[in-house]
Amino acid sequence: MDQANPQTIRLQDYRAPSFAIGTIDLTFDLGEAFTTVTSVLNVVRERPGEPLELDGDELELVSLKVDGRKLSHEDYTVTPHSLIVPVIGDRAEVEIVTRIRPQDNTQLSGLYKSSGNFCSQCEAQGFRRITYFLDRPDVLSRYTTTITADKAKYPVLLSNGNLIEERDLDGGRHLAVWEDPFLKPCYLFALVAGDLAHIEDHFITSSGRDVTLRIYTVAEDADKCAHAMESLKKAMKWDEDTYGLEYDLDIYNIVAVRDFNAGAMENKSLNVFNSAYVLATPETATDANFNAIESVIAHEYFHNWTGNRITCRDWFQLSLKEGLTVFRDQQFSADTQSAAEQRIGDVKSLRARQFPEDAGPQAHPVRPESYIEINNFYTSTVYEKGAEVIRMMQTIIGRDNFRKGMDLYVARHDGTAATVEGFAAAMQDASGVDLTQFKRWYGQAGTPHLEVRGAWDAGAQTYTLDVKQSTGPTPGQPVKLPLHIPLAMGLLGQGGQPLPLTLDGENTDGPLSRVLDVREPEQRFTFTGVAERPVPSLLRGFSAPVTMDAGYSRDDLAFLLRSDPDAFARWEAGQTLATGLMLELIAAVRRGEMLVLDPKFSAAFESVLTSTDLDPALVALTVMLPSQAYLAQQMAEVDVEAIERVHCFVRGELSRRLRDDFRGIFDRLNDRGAYVFETAAVGRRSLKNVALSYLMADPAPEIVALCRDEFFRADNMTDSLAALTALASTDTPARQEAIDAFYAKWAANPLVIDKWMSVQALSDLPDTLERVKALMGHEAFSMRNPNRVRSLVGAFTQSNQPRFHDADGEGYRLLADVVLELNKINPGIAARMTGGFNQWRRFDDKRRALMRAELERILRQPGLSKDVYEIASKSVAGA
Repeated sequence: MDQANPQTIRLQDYRAPSFAIGTIDLTFDLGEAFTTVTSVLNVVRERPGEPLELDGDELELVSLKVDGRKLSHEDYTVTPHSLIVPVIGDRAEVEIVTRIRPQDNTQLSGLYKSSGNFCSQCEAQGFRRITYFLDRPDVLSRYTTTITADKAKYPVLLSNGNLIEERDLDGGRHLAVWEDPFLKPCYLFALVAGDLAHIEDHFITSSGRDVTLRIYTVAEDADKCAHAMESLKKAMKWDEDTYGLEYDLDIYNIVAVRDFNAGAMENKSLNVFNSAYVLATPETATDANFNAIESVIAHEYFHNWTGNRITCRDWFQLSLKEGLTVFRDQQFSADTQSAAEQRIGDVKSLRARQFPEDAGPQAHPVRPESYIEINNFYTSTVYEKGAEVIRMMQTIIGRDNFRKGMDLYVARHDGTAATVEGFAAAMQDASGVDLTQFKRWYGQAGTPHLEVRGAWDAGAQTYTLDVKQSTGPTPGQPVKLPLHIPLAMGLLGQGGQPLPLTLDGENTDGPLSRVLDVREPEQRFTFTGVAERPVPSLLRGFSAPVTMDAGYSRDDLAFLLRSDPDAFARWEAGQTLATGLMLELIAAVRRGEMLVLDPKFSAAFESVLTSTDLDPALVALTVMLPSQAYLAQQMAEVDVEAIERVHCFVRGELSRRLRDDFRGIFDRLNDRGAYVFETAAVGRRSLKNVALSYLMADPAPEIVALCRDEFFRADNMTDSLAALTALASTDTPARQEAIDAFYAKWAANPLVIDKWMSVQALSDLPDTLERVKALMGHEAFSMRNPNRVRSLVGAFTQSNQPRFHDADGEGYRLLADVVLELNKINPGIAARMTGGFNQWRRFDDKRRALMRAELERILRQPGLSKDVYEIASKSVAGA
């Protein structure tokens, strides 16, 4: 790559393709030394006078024919990234034969091998690594795929659509032909060939069609697929009931592979999954794993309509499919599990990942304006913030109108490549609500900030809310326009009762909860008939992805924590209370003062622990302190040592003051009944294990013994891993005993060993970096496996703030070394790892200098991929 002049792709330069490709017939001759791919394209000219320029990457061109005539080398041009045919008619049949080597493909993009099986990943631009093609999402074609392979080595041959032929061939080989009747872009193409087992089930659609469901994996993992299958059937039923969307083919296949850059891929009728999001038994997977599998299975299934039947016109519209489908999978999880817990989890994830992205050098709108490498824009902004934009749209126009808008969107755009404007137009036309201002959310980066102040007039019996909105400058966007922000709220009387929300000018009593449309930089809302001083409950359900200063006193927050009927607002009050108190303690540390924990805080904390109106899962979520990384986000300059000291102090004080409460909860909930994955049981395990973690924050010998006993007695991975995690940050003999026993038991299970790696990478102990380095030399570690890299290096650099940011800078050097090694193997994963440096400007002078030096070392590396170059150069430049 020319690092001095990287090619920037811009939304404003979009042009429709010069050619359409109505059909493509693909033939794969799978071999051990190489694979031969023959593609036959039916090409139709859309714009006169231009050559046919097809994308390609690391391909060996064997032959090229146009309308049956073999072309000579003088008739075309091959570059490292394209095949150009200067002269071609208005219609032509183009036959291209290429040779590729999947066994050498460490990028895991295109066609590659995983555990000896062939597997493809074509999103975003992997198809060009298989054959020359117009590799862009607005070229929609019908695919027929023929696969030939050694039958003994690769008895299973899969591709998109319906199986129309299979037969044996001479020489021990066999053939399968798959036909997909639906138009799709090439990024949705998929092929899998291997020695795989499967489980099978069936789903009867609402119109009475029988759909065969299969989940494929290596034979030893076939017994771990039942939960994924149940999740798939649940998702299919939910999409019919909620959106009237029915599956459209006779078969739906899922394949789990061990080497995969992402979580899963929604290829039409042949989803390829990272095995982490398919395989689960109580002994090997935690409650969080079971939840994630259900969510990701649903997400990829929902893409059948929001992503496949309707795809995106260009990659700038990526959130059109991803943000919308994340919103749909969040809805699904809220309906099938606990809505309150789901919402809190979504917000915690957004704040941990997307808010820092919005506040750093990689900030970009939900619909970006430009990119160098499209894989770098599979971001939390596009996915999670994109989902929040869809959620706000539903809040503004109402659930019924949103369903009408979805119906209209599908009717208008089925079988096409659509845009954000097309989706918004469907919502606006179905609801009659003007969304012109709202669409700024798609084009404006940054996290908006609300400042809200309330005033009660006892004489007039009115309550006035003054709301100010602002969004700070982000790279390339110094000035921001006001957004349309839905602010869900309520008013609570002194006894905790909801008060009617009657806006000035209304003639009847208002509702007990309502959504205010904040559109202006400053706006006032006046409520009448307010006979007592209320406490406002603001941003209920996290109705918009904003930060907020509501001017709450500590007493107000304690009141909301006890009384707010909105579960999210109640949790938020507790988090705001804890964050404010801990920031005050951090300031005290920096002044050299003694730390003292306000007894009112521990009393409020205890009131939650002993609450009878919260279910255990919500208690567990509420008593978890804000993370060290979240506290860092609230500081103009991050003080790593002060944050760690305060976090440990508050946890330790709560452990000491409320030890009897925590021990009582642990004993009461520590039943030994059979494991079941259902909401109530998950909540009980969650609270029990939170209690254990607090007990271990200041562990007496008997508590360490209790935790050790829990580890060895646990009959499910949720409890086992919780105990191991607690022991891993304790400098006692029980720590290494448990780590060694865990590995001995699970050495043959890759997904469980990922957990083993992460637990050690997240330890609080001072020697964690040395342990991470040692684990990188362990026989179980491989830089070629993305799951293993994420579980060890990713966990340490992205989630262990105090140890990664140790003042000696050795954590930074480790990360840069890993990035440079990965750059040669898998640039996409290398770029994700480089993101660990994104916040470097927010630290003290010494750490800033150390991180910048490592970024500059990365940028000096010859042959740096454009994936890594884009992230590192933006981080250094701050733009």
